[in-house]
Amino acid sequence: MNSENLKNLAENLIETFQKAGDESIKIQKQNLEIKTKEDGSPVTNGDLKVNEILTEKIIQLTPNIPVISEETVNLKKKNTLNTFWLIDPIDGTKEYISGKDEYTLNAGLIINNLPVFGFIGVPKKDRIFYSFGKNFSFLLENKKKIKLDCKKKNPNGKIIGLTNHENPPEIILGKLKEFGVTSFRKLSSSYKYCVIATGEYDLYADKVRANEWDDAAGHAIAENAGAIVTDLNNESFKYGKEDYKNPTILIRRSKDLNA
Repeated sequence: MNSENLKNLAENLIETFQKAGDESIKIQKQNLEIKTKEDGSPVTNGDLKVNEILTEKIIQLTPNIPVISEETVNLKKKNTLNTFWLIDPIDGTKEYISGKDEYTLNAGLIINNLPVFGFIGVPKKDRIFYSFGKNFSFLLENKKKIKLDCKKKNPNGKIIGLTNHENPPEIILGKLKEFGVTSFRKLSSSYKYCVIATGEYDLYADKVRANEWDDAAGHAIAENAGAIVTDLNNESFKYGKEDYKNPTILIRRSKDLNA
């Protein structure tokens, strides 16, 4: 699939993400139903409806590419794919249930084990982020398309970080110190990749090993905007692992976080 194909694919998904986002807000406000999955995590009728909308459109657009979704994946079956979709219909389900606004809708396309294409909707902030190749990451906001380049938004001397914890463990506090982070806050959903791509934040560090569908879309968006995505040991990683488990995550806006 060439860059023109990927660009067309992105343009064909914008309306679908808007529709799915609107539906998620409607369900959140009017008739939210919550169940508990086998692993103890919550799932809502909002997750399932968004999954249905995204999956249906993606299969229509790319019928020959397998789709792996958090809500339908068989974790007992080893993954052997190297080109496939990863869908996380709602990342941040607990935030979604509590009525907060940083939950996200996610679809990432893996080609030859690398995240090349990503789409993330942030419905309650009316933002859609997407990328279809290197130097082609964008934000749709207020009916405007903004190209993303990770350019620093914070004043010089301030390095603003993100973690998955309000009280991070020592290993993460050490990593924040290593990169000179002057302040940080908790942000759990894939929105972290997006706000690093915009330059609103400088770094994210977490020792939790998430699943591939949690990271794929954001990985593509941030990396294609110029960010550096690795594990905590600064090692790059690929997708298509047998158990869908990613390593620890470190996202840096650039090599020099002061620039």
